[in-house]
Amino acid sequence: MGPEVSRALTIYPAIDLKSGACVRLLHGRMDQATVYNEDPRAQADIFTENGFSWVHIVDLDGAFSGESKNQTVVEAILAKTTLKTQLGGGIRDMAAVELWLGLGMTRIILGTAAVRDVDFVKTACRAFPGQVVVGIDARDDRVKTDGWDGDTGHTPQEIAKRFEGQGVAAIVYTDISRDGALTGVNVEATAALADAVAIPVIASGGVASLRDIEQLAGAHDNIEGVIIGRALYDGRVDPAAALKAATPAK
Repeated sequence: MGPEVSRALTIYPAIDLKSGACVRLLHGRMDQATVYNEDPRAQADIFTENGFSWVHIVDLDGAFSGESKNQTVVEAILAKTTLKTQLGGGIRDMAAVELWLGLGMTRIILGTAAVRDVDFVKTACRAFPGQVVVGIDARDDRVKTDGWDGDTGHTPQEIAKRFEGQGVAAIVYTDISRDGALTGVNVEATAALADAVAIPVIASGGVASLRDIEQLAGAHDNIEGVIIGRALYDGRVDPAAALKAATPAK
């Protein structure tokens, strides 16, 4: 575990897109999707009203297909929202990176492409300093790719260390077994990854209560933020209370 934690977590409310609608998956399975809002633009507005500063967007169809499938919807969100934005799902080449950052996306997230090609990440980071995030998704301590269907055989720490010193803005670490399941964040694994690298880590998967946020806020100084999806949509976590819980107790 790291030193005494001094900074507040950033809360990243999530908009996961499937066929143009805002959904949440259970354990990353496309056949286990619950639709929460048919209008993702309106959902972004709700997050703005809630007091959040970021929105985390995932093109689920793109993650599985390897190319953008919800571009029109994402562009509509970008055109309307005042929130800072980060997007993952199907961004596999520099053309896609340039497209999204050129359209005003604050940051893009490279997952499968990053794991397969470290040089691609290096190139993207040089071209767009501070705007490239790496997504590391794991099940049973093994990193997965291709919409969580592919197995790399490597641990999150092994993959993360490849990107040290390359200019990566953050790592989004997702525990697939907990994603969308409301079973609690894997604080221990997130802290272990945060301890293994100097790159800031964003936790994802399983947030079910304010306790999860409080535990992350006090776990390690290198845990920069947490992504929250289903718990916000189901009303299990109040937005104002979440923002308050993200500040570690003195």
